[in-house]
Amino acid sequence: MRMAFLEVEELQMHYVDEGEGAPVLLLHGEPTWSYLWRKVIPQLPGRKVAPDLIGFGRSDKPEEIDWYSYDRHVESIVRLVEELDLRDITLVVHDWGGPIGLRFAVEHEERVGRLAILNTGIGGGRAPSETWLRFRAVVREAGGGLDVGRLVEAGTSQGLSDETRAAYDGCFPTPESKAGVLAFPELVPTDPEHPNTEPMNRVADALRRWDKPTVIVWGADDRVLPVAIAEALAGTIPGARNLVTIEGASHFLQEDRPDEVAAAIHGLLA
Repeated sequence: MRMAFLEVEELQMHYVDEGEGAPVLLLHGEPTWSYLWRKVIPQLPGRKVAPDLIGFGRSDKPEEIDWYSYDRHVESIVRLVEELDLRDITLVVHDWGGPIGLRFAVEHEERVGRLAILNTGIGGGRAPSETWLRFRAVVREAGGGLDVGRLVEAGTSQGLSDETRAAYDGCFPTPESKAGVLAFPELVPTDPEHPNTEPMNRVADALRRWDKPTVIVWGADDRVLPVAIAEALAGTIPGARNLVTIEGASHFLQEDRPDEVAAAIHGLLA
């Protein structure tokens, strides 16, 4: 496994780069990092690339919440793909990796061959769910005191070991380093006037014409993004040929059922 860094806006973006062959690009979300994919990556063929979004994992962490934007996160992925010259990508997206990666896919369709969409959503103008609004309220109230490891564990069905919780929490040594974690919920366009409503709806509209092979993989126990969201996605993306719901898995299905996640991605590659 090769761990490397790419300069993005004078910041260091960390990524894992393992294997050779056709690229599989795996994008994490809130509040995780490439570590989320550690049990999935060894089971996949080809060249696996898994970045840490700016503000997360081993990447640099701007301490101003206003620094973080939807556009900047998308641009960082474009920069990575162009630097590594990845083509015919199998793009695997989860949580906030969804809006970021799906926008990259529809705006750079010539580089993406297929999609695996895991417990995420796209579109703007209303909150994903009442449970999600409660999650946002918890993050706002906790601020820099947020326990990231416990937050991830709350999104699992099987729980996490002490070591795993520490791996998530240890990326944020100070309250100020959690600015990216605090920013992401505010970037979700929960009302029509939010600045991200229009760009996310534009991506959602483009996906209604997306006919490349797509699999939707969902943790059946996810209360924040329930299975109904997966069913809606499957009904609107022409290329969505399979919807895989994984029992015993919640939002962070890579922690709960990594083997089944890897198998679903294998099915797409086949």
